[in-house]
Amino acid sequence: MPLKQYKATSPVRRFRQSASFEELTKGKKPERSLTERKLRHAGRNAQGRVTTRHRGGGEKRNYRIVDFKRNKDGIPAKVTAIEYDPNRSARLALIVYRDGEKRYIIAPNDLRVGDPVISGPDAEARVGNCLPLEHIPTGTQIHGIELQPGRGAQLVRAAGGAAQLVAKEGEYAQIRLPSGGIRVVHVRCRATIGQIGNVEHENQKVGGAGHKRHMGWRPAVRGVVMSPRDHPHGGGEAKSPVGGQAQTPWGKPAMGLKTRNNPRTDRFVTERPPKRKSK
Repeated sequence: MPLKQYKATSPVRRFRQSASFEELTKGKKPERSLTERKLRHAGRNAQGRVTTRHRGGGEKRNYRIVDFKRNKDGIPAKVTAIEYDPNRSARLALIVYRDGEKRYIIAPNDLRVGDPVISGPDAEARVGNCLPLEHIPTGTQIHGIELQPGRGAQLVRAAGGAAQLVAKEGEYAQIRLPSGGIRVVHVRCRATIGQIGNVEHENQKVGGAGHKRHMGWRPAVRGVVMSPRDHPHGGGEAKSPVGGQAQTPWGKPAMGLKTRNNPRTDRFVTERPPKRKSK
């Protein structure tokens, strides 16, 4: 999917790059039976306190009910539309089963209107089909991976994402995630074949602050322009560089700190993602 370029009629539009939406086959209105009201709380918790800064406003959205479990086994379905979803970076595919039921699934790359899809252990390892890892050939690109059988897809759900089934041994399979790390998952867990569509999403450029506000992001002020009582980076004369490690307004390390803290699942992570080189 190519990105849309804009004429430089203003400084905002000079560098902006957005999706062209060429792959969409339906209008702006989603399937009404598969939508529900979405309430947003602008980064507040149940007590009304801000837990995530710089969130608020934005366009109203309806939530699209996505079938992450793909548990309707053995019944063939056909793709009838590729739709936009404002709640995620990936596109959605509207599928209609033979018995007339409609569901949304994450749209893989190269899935077109009219293509058949099916789920279950007897399904063919073809783009869009969902089946247990024990029936997927080694080396296949997959997405929408379960962590527990029957729980539904939890890993690799963003635009352009793809994992690879590296090996299968006994009751567990090794999967190389998009981050480069390798995780062990039970072979009865399901995954969908193929890479997720909208691959060029990571190359989009917002271009202006107004568009960012429409997306639900409020302005963020840099710490170096604050006073020392408001931020650890503040103070100094003119543009003072940050001395030492980057910190949050509350003095916590902001970069390079490992946030994973789940001893119960550490044994399933056999290889950590490679360290990113600092620019």
